[in-house]
Amino acid sequence: MYLTKETKEEIFKKHGNSEKNTGSAEGQVALFTHRISHLTGHLKNNRKDFGTQRALQLMVGKRRSLLDYLKKKDIERYRAIVKELGLRR
Repeated sequence: MYLTKETKEEIFKKHGNSEKNTGSAEGQVALFTHRISHLTGHLKNNRKDFGTQRALQLMVGKRRSLLDYLKKKDIERYRAIVKELGLRR
């Protein structure tokens, strides 16, 4: 499995200030980014997997709405997470 418990804890520790702080917007954006990159690689090999394609589109939308929330709430945190994850925005 590509997303183990240890991987999640590492992502939340790095971006969410603590491995237990799974509700922070930065941690969730980082987790979505990790999952999106994994699904993108999967879709490069399996072009006709439309279920995964739909799941990827939904995930991108959720990440987008979290980033919009973060931008509205605290622009400095938004800029930091975008720069840290290397997102084009």
